[in-house]
Amino acid sequence: MTSAKVSNKLPKDFIWGFATASFQIEGSTNVDGRGKSIWDDFSKQPEKTKDGRDGDVATDSYRLWKEDIALLAQYGVKYYRFSLSWSRIIPLGGRNDPVNPKGVAFYSNFIDALLEHGIIPFVTLYHWDLPQALHDRYGGWLNKDEIVQDYVRYAQVCFRAFGDRVKHWLTVNEPWCVSILGYGRGVFAPGRSSDRERSPEGDSSTEPWLVGHNVILSHAHAVRLYREEFKAAQGGQIGITLNGDWAMPYDNSPQNVEAAQHALDVAIGWFADPIYLGHYPDYMKQMLQERLPEFTPEELKVVKGSSDFYGMNTYTTNLCRDGGDDEFQGLVEYTFIRPDGTQLGTQAHCAWLQDYPQGFRDLLNYIWKRYKLPIYVTENGFAVKDEHSKPIEEALQDSDRVNYFKGTTASLKAAVLEDGVDVRAYFPWSFLDNFEWADGYITRFGVTYVDYETQQRYPKESAKFLVKWFGDNIDAGDRKLQ
Repeated sequence: MTSAKVSNKLPKDFIWGFATASFQIEGSTNVDGRGKSIWDDFSKQPEKTKDGRDGDVATDSYRLWKEDIALLAQYGVKYYRFSLSWSRIIPLGGRNDPVNPKGVAFYSNFIDALLEHGIIPFVTLYHWDLPQALHDRYGGWLNKDEIVQDYVRYAQVCFRAFGDRVKHWLTVNEPWCVSILGYGRGVFAPGRSSDRERSPEGDSSTEPWLVGHNVILSHAHAVRLYREEFKAAQGGQIGITLNGDWAMPYDNSPQNVEAAQHALDVAIGWFADPIYLGHYPDYMKQMLQERLPEFTPEELKVVKGSSDFYGMNTYTTNLCRDGGDDEFQGLVEYTFIRPDGTQLGTQAHCAWLQDYPQGFRDLLNYIWKRYKLPIYVTENGFAVKDEHSKPIEEALQDSDRVNYFKGTTASLKAAVLEDGVDVRAYFPWSFLDNFEWADGYITRFGVTYVDYETQQRYPKESAKFLVKWFGDNIDAGDRKLQ
């Protein structure tokens, strides 16, 4: 009689690897027929990035891609999440605009080389770099009738070109950021906002909600196309990835308990509820009323169920208090300071991030119970305070980041093995230090240090920790029971 052994490891087919995005690493913005994205000129405008630097070189990965793959192979990872640049593939972006063969060839060669090294591609179609031409032509994400068709055609080009080898697709990275940071707060491209000191045009009270709606529809129609025309032959999976941090009541008062749920409704439910449950959260309808667009019954048929899994990007936990006038946080105030005056956790370089691993476990449980689909964690990471100003040797000893990953990996394992949450993937952000959007190059999220003067890459302790941890904690599968 064989006795069933309860494993204390993640299942053998658990997916893990590192993650990046095209505009954050590629550089070569002007090479081989690439068209401009909305980030090209935006990042060159005064005061749009903290250090005044742009994405023209980044980590030079368009030229150094072979070195990048060699390093991934050296780390021994079996998966790599990266994004495609829409304006490399279709420089002007539109459904009647020409496809750029050199852009397609670059990614095709890159995918082949990954596979030759035993690394499986996990591909994001859209990670914030909308072709500038579409923004100029019709307002980009603000124009539902145009953007849905243009995005679907771009997706179709990618499925055709790469889908024979790519079996893991993400449609859009973090629609909350696309909508709120691009069209509400105006801190990300295209930088639209009601704040006239920041932007000559824009309306923070209406545009973010329209953009979010149009992103959902673009995603859903691309998924429908994949399922109808490509899935049978290619056999891949496709979904969206949503940002959203855990929200914890500041204290046990009923209004703060309610506030934490309101925060989750706006940070996560805004996108997850329509896609997985078929409707916007009631709280958002109540908060926004006629400013929240409505789906037609035909649109809802396409939207509901349009993701094969739950793609999750998460970094931190916020303590939530009822109040404030920030609709983008659900009229909730966020803090890291507990009622007794202590901090929730170790402070990162960016103000919005502290280390609180229990929150990751709580969020995994919340998502699993609410949406009931396998969870793919597609980003999770930490930026060490002042790492950019440390000597390289010191920066490589990134103990705050190692501690962060010790906490999140323990939470991940507990959620799977003790709580029964179906988590299938975990991608630390990021493979390399890179262009951190409005932060420029000051904020470093990499598990690999990049010396921007020389483009040399140096593994940090966190990379070594993660490689060892996953080596030790994923079931090898072929070991015989003794």
